[in-house]
Amino acid sequence: MAEPKLVSVLRIYDLETGSAQVIKEFPERMEAPNWTPDGKELVYNSGGGIYRFDLATKESTKVDTGSCSFCNNDHVLSADGSWIAISAGTAEVRSSRVWVVPLSGGEPRLITEKMPSYLHGISPDGKTLAYCAERNGNFDVYTIPTTGGEETRLTTAEGLDDGPEYSPDGKTIWFNSVRTGLMQAWKMDADGANQTQMTFNEDMNSWFPHISPDGKKAVYVAYHKGDVEPGAHPANKNIELRMIPAEGGKPEILLKAFGGQGTMNVNSWSPCSKRFAFVTYRFEE
Repeated sequence: MAEPKLVSVLRIYDLETGSAQVIKEFPERMEAPNWTPDGKELVYNSGGGIYRFDLATKESTKVDTGSCSFCNNDHVLSADGSWIAISAGTAEVRSSRVWVVPLSGGEPRLITEKMPSYLHGISPDGKTLAYCAERNGNFDVYTIPTTGGEETRLTTAEGLDDGPEYSPDGKTIWFNSVRTGLMQAWKMDADGANQTQMTFNEDMNSWFPHISPDGKKAVYVAYHKGDVEPGAHPANKNIELRMIPAEGGKPEILLKAFGGQGTMNVNSWSPCSKRFAFVTYRFEE
């Protein structure tokens, strides 16, 4: 009997209509769309490559990422859209490290010598990168200058701290942490001070809070308690997309879907803060 075929469904959620439009279906796994600052394209990863998706033509173009042939779903665009920071391995070193490459393509520049490192945030001024990294057996949030150099550890809690993402004003970093037992959304000052819990779901594990460009709200992926380990974000699970005000508050359930890993690992808000892109999945015989 043939293995079920995976279909990736690229969708856009519109907050004004409260509905999610199917943009295109892909006969392979594609993940983690970013929205370009000009509003014209989405950028996603698939099969180890990075692709630009034209929202007008619905066509994809592969970005030349040089020696980085094993790009994963942790990638973020600069504020001006001219370059992209990626998490990737090479044929020689498969473990994920953080690199920077022009969105027009070229040979990437290595930023983090240490590995594994998974990029999630770029400061608004483009000078600092925020990422999750495993060092000495613990996953924490780190920052590093975009020019490279020494990394700075911002979290020290036991267990996984992941998904660091700058607010639009660059003053805070949103992330998710398992330190309370379940995965929850948190935020802190950009220097790591004032780490504050933002979600308090007792029946869900909350992953990858993405702050909107207007700084008013954060959308995130939630897994059902008991369906996954708190520190895991696997693919092919029943999930919910939820949203909270930036100052905190009761979460709003926007959508229930089949997805998880790859659905919305990185910020995918449109520049107008009224829509965001995400991916759901299904299997076909």
